[in-house]
Amino acid sequence: MNVLINEVKLQTRIKEMARQIEKDYEGKQIVFLGILKGSLPFLWELAKNIKNDVRFEFIEASSYEGTESTGKIKINKDITDSIEGKDVIIVEDIVDTGRTLTYLKEYLLAKHPNSLKIAALLSKPSRRVMEIGVEYIGFQIEDKFVVGFGLDYDQKYRNLPYVGYIE
Repeated sequence: MNVLINEVKLQTRIKEMARQIEKDYEGKQIVFLGILKGSLPFLWELAKNIKNDVRFEFIEASSYEGTESTGKIKINKDITDSIEGKDVIIVEDIVDTGRTLTYLKEYLLAKHPNSLKIAALLSKPSRRVMEIGVEYIGFQIEDKFVVGFGLDYDQKYRNLPYVGYIE
């Protein structure tokens, strides 16, 4: 396993992102809508560094089999509470092709939130096939299959405290 982003760099950048979100949502309640399962470590670290009232909601969508995106988005678990009239930030581990987030953004906008933004720990612009606006990006990375800090390979390696890749 090769370390791409170590634990210190992750925590430092997440705290910077939290400060920006606090500033953008001053005095407002925020709904963090985590995309399961990969977003959990990032969502938790981001939320605990924000002083605003942060509520959690989750959705599970999949498009990957092994290391490749199938291109078909499937919702495995939908949100349970209404987001109508709320300020929502979709929290995602990585923006790769952009297909999943494009689909989810359209799906969630139909539920009439007050606002809907995206926070992603990682972005791989070289893999993008659908352009999607991401308001908060932790790190832009090159085209490597990454694991750790929520990211997995067939459900393994999510618990690593850093982002790494396997040659």
